Amino acid sequence: MGVSPEILAVPRPVNTIVEDRHINTVKRYAVRERAGIKYIAGGNPQPRNGKVIGHIINFQYVPIPENCHYSEPSILSYGAATLARNFSKDIYSDLLSIFSANDATTIISIAILQFIYPNITSTTMSKFYNKTFVKKYFPGASISKNSISKLYKNLGSDDDKIKTFYKTRVEKIENDHHVVIDGTLKQDNSTVNDLSNFSRKYKVKGVKDISIIYAYDIEIMEPICAQVFPGNYVDSRAYKSFVEKNNIENGIFVTDKGMPPSQIEDILKNHPDIFYFTPLKRNTKFIDDYNLLEFDGKLSGIHDVVYYKKVKILDGSFLYCYKNQIKANKEAMSYGYKITEKDSFNIEKYKERSTVFGVIVFKSNMDLDPNIAYRIYDDRWIIELVFKRYKLYLDNDRTNVHSDFSVRGAEFINFLSTLITCRVIHFAESKAVFEHMTYGQMLEDLKSAWRKVDAPEEPESNDGYWGEMTLSDMKTLELLELSKPVEVQKPRKRGRP
Repeated sequence: MGVSPEILAVPRPVNTIVEDRHINTVKRYAVRERAGIKYIAGGNPQPRNGKVIGHIINFQYVPIPENCHYSEPSILSYGAATLARNFSKDIYSDLLSIFSANDATTIISIAILQFIYPNITSTTMSKFYNKTFVKKYFPGASISKNSISKLYKNLGSDDDKIKTFYKTRVEKIENDHHVVIDGTLKQDNSTVNDLSNFSRKYKVKGVKDISIIYAYDIEIMEPICAQVFPGNYVDSRAYKSFVEKNNIENGIFVTDKGMPPSQIEDILKNHPDIFYFTPLKRNTKFIDDYNLLEFDGKLSGIHDVVYYKKVKILDGSFLYCYKNQIKANKEAMSYGYKITEKDSFNIEKYKERSTVFGVIVFKSNMDLDPNIAYRIYDDRWIIELVFKRYKLYLDNDRTNVHSDFSVRGAEFINFLSTLITCRVIHFAESKAVFEHMTYGQMLEDLKSAWRKVDAPEEPESNDGYWGEMTLSDMKTLELLELSKPVEVQKPRKRGRP
């Protein structure tokens, strides 16, 4: 059946025909231009139809615009992407020296996007990449779901490249810095990856884990390298493998109360510049034997009130005893509330327990300044909080990939996200940002800061290239040195200058 007369009667450009495509859309009737004549041997010349130049829609000719494609967005989310970029330039440079340019660009893009968006997944990665300055800073990244899955697998299978990256970071450690080696567990209930095994905490948590051993620098408070192990891997074997694989010759093992230094005796013998630092239980006999509660002085340079005592014992090792007065007061109050609820106050038991409120004792084979020794303990908990933030903010609490190679590859990028997060947190702390807001609020303010793509490299708060923002958002940008504040002119006093 041909085109209806009503459609053919609609005015349209000359030398065109109407084609019925028999599709149930507004573009059913296509208007094609005549492109010329087609000659047929032994027959009459036939018209040759050209491209579609428009459509008959609602009994009206609608031409196809000359440029019917949408242009790239002119404004993108600026704040968080730029802050992360500022603290990852050296990381990107190291990646480019080891990986292909495309892989290095994709790796750093994913790491930054994970830092910005807590719940990002491989299926939404492309969406957020295209709405942030990450796309401008790192163009051409391959971040489709399939590309990311392939990248994780390739990273994990080519372990030498990751090893080279970590080696580069280890070689940059300053001689007078203290390197601490610690570990954490991550939930991973995959049924097809060998790294996921039941850890010693399974009976309590009811889940399987992978174990991550990592080293961090106390002085700059950021991780240096990391390695993934099965959750049921013996700690001492994991530590030995970690030290040897990453060529760590100087460091301090921070062990748990459940893993005495005797378990890493082989490592200590073969690596004379590696030491241990282990906490002791509060009922340790060392407290009475060496009068550890008769403190020598008070630590300086920290916010809390902490008293200390350092003693060298007979086997040549050292005991470090600390009492944090603020924690002691909190423990005393907590104990008071507990016995009030149970109505079971016992003065003798109270006297016995109150002496060790806020007290922690460490044993080490390293002669340390008491301030440095306390930082090892204090910073260990800080770094644990960072890893918890990393799990929360970067949504890495559970692995979503299955093969051993993919787990290793994904954890390498997660390490980079953690590294960026640590740097951002410490920079924000140095700028007193957290006196005004939480980390999460800071990140939300930064994500709300949109800026035009063609804006100058050096942003100013009144340069006219910003999207709609609140005063709070702009204040956060200024605190983090992402925008130059507007200089307020003070009113001039009357009279002669």
